[in-house]
Formats: sequence, C-alpha cells, structure tokens
Amino acid sequence: MLLRSLLRRGAAAAATATAGTRSDPPAALASLLVATRSYAKAKGGGGGKPAGATTNRGKIKAKGPRGVASEEGGDFESSAGSGGAGDDIDEVFELATDPLPPTYDPALDVGPGGRPLFAFTDTFASFSHRDANAYVDFTLDEWKAMLPEGLPAGMMKEFQETRRCAVMVRESFLDLRDNFRRIVDPAIAAKRKDAKRQIVLDGPRSCGKSIALAMLVHWARTEGWLVFYVPQGKDWTHGGFFYRNTYNDLFDTPIQAAKILQDFLKYNETRLLELPCQIFEPIPLGEGAGVGMMKGADTVEMPEGSTLYDLIQTGITSSHASVGVVVRLRQELSLVKDVPVLFAIDQYNSWFTFSEFQEPVTVRSCRPIHAKELTMVNAYRPMVHNDMMVGAFSHSTAVGKLRQDLPDVPSDARVMFPRYTVDEAETVCHYYMRQKIIRRENFSEEKWKKIYYLSNGNGSEMSFTYIDCVRFDGCQEKEHHFRTRLPFSFLN
Repeated sequence: MLLRSLLRRGAAAAATATAGTRSDPPAALASLLVATRSYAKAKGGGGGKPAGATTNRGKIKAKGPRGVASEEGGDFESSAGSGGAGDDIDEVFELATDPLPPTYDPALDVGPGGRPLFAFTDTFASFSHRDANAYVDFTLDEWKAMLPEGLPAGMMKEFQETRRCAVMVRESFLDLRDNFRRIVDPAIAAKRKDAKRQIVLDGPRSCGKSIALAMLVHWARTEGWLVFYVPQGKDWTHGGFFYRNTYNDLFDTPIQAAKILQDFLKYNETRLLELPCQIFEPIPLGEGAGVGMMKGADTVEMPEGSTLYDLIQTGITSSHASVGVVVRLRQELSLVKDVPVLFAIDQYNSWFTFSEFQEPVTVRSCRPIHAKELTMVNAYRPMVHNDMMVGAFSHSTAVGKLRQDLPDVPSDARVMFPRYTVDEAETVCHYYMRQKIIRRENFSEEKWKKIYYLSNGNGSEMSFTYIDCVRFDGCQEKEHHFRTRLPFSFLN
C-alpha cells in the first residue's frame, strides 16, 4: 500500500509539471474540424448559403491543453480569427460555404472527352451501356419518395459532400439491371437465357454495392414492380425484444416486425390494396412487445376477400401477430403473378452470423443466438426458390469474412461487384470539380490518376483523397496532417 501511494504521488507531480509547460496548440489545427456540408434538395435555384445566414450546426467540443472541454461553433470563427494563418486556411479549405454553380450550365456540365456530365432522365430504364458513366440528378425528396424505407449511409454521405443528390450510372449497375430485366421481358429472355434469379452482391468495401442496390430498387419501382426493400438488414438481428416461439422453437422480434410492415406499406400501399390474399390458414400468435402472450387466443385468421393490405394492417395493429404476418407475407409474395416481385436485402451478410441477442443458459452464462434462429431471418434468408432476390454484402458492419458456400444460397449466386474503373474515376473527378469540391486550378489529370491507383479504385478512399489532397496547397500544417493519414508522397 505504501508503494502504491508513492507511485500515485509521483505520477500526479509529473502530470502537474508537464501541464504547466505545455503550450497552446496552433490555431490552424482548429480548421481540421470541417463541418458537414449542406447540399441542395431541389433542382431549381442555387444551393449556396446566402450572406449573413446562420445555421443550427451541432457544437463540437474540443479538449484544451489541460483537458478542459471548450465549445467551438461550426464555422470556427473564434479559433480562425486569432491569426492570419487561420484565415488563409479557411479561405482554401472551407469550400462548403462557396456558392454552388447554376444547377444546369452547358459550359460547366462537361465530362471526360467533352461528353455531357448529366443525363436528363427521370428513370434508369432508358440507359444503355453506351450511355454509362453519366450522372442522373434527383432531388432528395424524390429519392425519399421512391425509397421511403431509407437511403444507404454511403449515398447520404455522398449527397452531403457534393451538395447534390446525383448518382453515377455505372456499367456494373446496368449489368445488374439487365439481369432482372431479362427475366420479366420475354423478348430479351428469348435472346439470352443466362439470367440469375438470385444474386448475392459481394466485393471490396466501398465499391458501391449498397448504392447499386438502391438504384436497382428505384428502377424496379418506376417499372411498376413490387419490391420488398430492406436497407439495413442488420436491424433485424439487433435491438428490441426477443421471445422464443413455442410453435417453431425460433425467436420472435415483434418490434422489428412492426417496423418492417410499416416500411413496406409506405410505397406499396396502392398496389397491396389490389392484391388478394391466397393463403387462409391461421396465423400463429406470439408474445407481444412487452405484453406477453394473448389470453384466450393462439391464432388469427384472415377472412375471405382480404387483401395484402389487410394482412399487413393486422400485423401493425396487433403486436402479437406482427412476426407471424411478416412470415405469411413472405409466402404470399411468392404467389403473386400479376406483377414482378423483387426482394432486395442490404447488409445481407449480417444474416449469416450471430445476432445481438443471448439466451440465458445458467444463472451465470448465456448462449449467443444465431441469426438463422430468428423467425423472420429464417423465413427471408434462403435463396433456394424461384423468386427474384438480390442481397448485398456490407463490409462496414464488421460482420467478418464468410465462407464461399453459404447455406440455402445457390453456389453460382455470388457476383463480385467491381471497383471503380479509370473511366468512372475520371467522371467522378469532373463531377467534383463541377460541384466546386475541388479547385480546378489545383488539380490535374496526372494527380487524379495517381489518386485512382493509390486508392485502387475504392470509392470512399477516392472521395476522401480527391477532396483533401487538393486543399493543402500552400499550407504546411494541413499537408503534414494529410500525409500522416496517407503516408505516400504521390503528389511530388
């Protein structure tokens, strides 16, 4: 005990002496905290911030040299105004406050080789392979109207950084779209019969799998398809209550089930009102969310003449029936013949590993529950059927590497989604310059090619490098910070 007390006193004295001689950090370091950019939500009008406008950005708390937390505004006026160096940095790097150029300007909307940068269309159906590597522009409200279940995080981040809700139509997306188009179009199917009804999109991290899946859902819905879209499959295995189902010995998650039904109803309500139920067997009831089993009833039956809309409303209004309705909905959608049906599952790889739930085994131990033991995952995960289904892996969920042959998935279903090609990277570069994310005078063809090969075609790394590498021109502190994050002298 005496030795421990002496060590504590010595450590406290050393910390006090060090704190007394520590100097304040340079004001230029405050500019390294760049606030999230705002972006235009409509096609008409400029997206720049008017002079004198105020924003309600969240305040960032940064610890001072003595560990005291201080609040700094989004524009960092207090730190940047203390010296001339800070003002110069803000002038170079704070491009988010620059006014956006006109929404459409023929003089600016020029892509590689003088080709148009934007394609003026409201759907992805009109694109051919010779029209690839062009951007399609929608408003944020239009995206949310077509995908009310939610947009991928990578897509939202791109919209915020570019201040524009445009996506590039890549060759890999057109291949994915044409695969399912051949299944439902008899004229195309007669020419080529190599279409796959079940596809698992795999590939490196940040190569665009989730965005391609969202674009596929957008195209299918504009074509009149009935799409069951799950933008975050990991939510099916994390959060909420879980109960063991006495009928099938699986685990029910009623909170997730209610949200799934609500999301599916947001876009497809009109179509579901027209589709009748074809299965009238009793639906088993489970435990409700926090209310236990229903007394005096074990099942619920759908009356004759019910529609899929009535089925979903039953699951939404009754927490006891929500999981059973989600499972029955999967069976009903397999029987729909009047309209093409597509199942699109993002973060599909999270259904092949353990969930967040644990089952008590003894007083001091619990057993982790695998995703396949969840009732809804068990019903929607298999691909051994004749339905059209596409699942996209998401390596940002830290699931880990899965084996090549997945259970209940055809051996030829996995498709490797490619990284960006050189032509696609060049188009992205022109788009970033057009949106004033990077300055044209500070960027060259030699630099963007170096960036492309350095990032190996990774979308997120290219975006980070494009935006950051051209901004430290003339600032030694910013250059040192950037080279610390990417220790390659590729700009020499």
